[in-house]
Amino acid sequence: MLLNIILLIIGFVVLIKGADFFVDGASGIAENFKVSKILIGLTIVAFGTSAPEFAVSVKSLLSGSGDIVLGNVIGSNILNILLILGVSSLFHSLTVKNNTVKKELPITLMITSAFAVLLSDNIFDKGVKNLFTRADGVILILFFGVFMYYLISMTRNKIDEEEKAPITMKKSIVFASIGLAGIILGSNFVVDSASYIARALGITERMISLTIIALGTSLPELVTSVTATRKGEYDIAIGNVVGSNIFNIGIVIGIPTAILGGIGAVTFSYIDLIVMLVAAILLFMFSFNDYKITKKEGITFLLLFIVYYGFVIFG
Repeated sequence: MLLNIILLIIGFVVLIKGADFFVDGASGIAENFKVSKILIGLTIVAFGTSAPEFAVSVKSLLSGSGDIVLGNVIGSNILNILLILGVSSLFHSLTVKNNTVKKELPITLMITSAFAVLLSDNIFDKGVKNLFTRADGVILILFFGVFMYYLISMTRNKIDEEEKAPITMKKSIVFASIGLAGIILGSNFVVDSASYIARALGITERMISLTIIALGTSLPELVTSVTATRKGEYDIAIGNVVGSNIFNIGIVIGIPTAILGGIGAVTFSYIDLIVMLVAAILLFMFSFNDYKITKKEGITFLLLFIVYYGFVIFG
């Protein structure tokens, strides 16, 4: 028990310090490439912090635990908006760029809606069970392809900056690589140690999976976005969440199911899909309103998160 408590503390330290390096490195890469930081947030940061979800997805499908894959993605996407942006906005209002409101958030809504529809076979035909097939996975990959096309078009729009980047490209890549390694290693320490401590204290497996595991795979996004917000890198904070949500649906679910096969007899509550959709809609509405996510809106996210988790745990 003592060893796991020590590993838990070490994990949090490595996670936080890793996020610090990662944000600095990602910011440096954007400045050296002369591309927008929102692009870096949508790609390097988002894909990097979604690595735990992808690892869990592949491992779960190979072991025949399809519901864990879906629960992990749905839960992570809810947490990314309600918890991560909610907490981040408490430190400072998050400025949302015009392009993000008009293009990236609609893409998020589109792929989230498609995912929800593909999971709701029973609504359209009462005689069938909810299944997530290989063809559904391919459809999500195609939607992700739209997002990739948009990202490629963004890379053509270089930012004209005369000032030299504060750190070199080589140092930026090293910082980002060390930071990402720290984030993944730290989150693994935290999840494994916390799970062991919870079991030792007699906490049920159900409670562990709904809290520690779900929150654990979202720790990289949480720490990275909060760190980015505190450093004034709001584009990275927003891009991290938006990109992670799209990546979770298009890649974390899409690729493994398209390659390894679908998930049969899906068991989940429609409330999960509804909250996932509502969170994406609220993010768009709050951003569209004044191109900011204010502290009050962040508190709204957090209150919805508390109500939802209360329902999941005690409902």
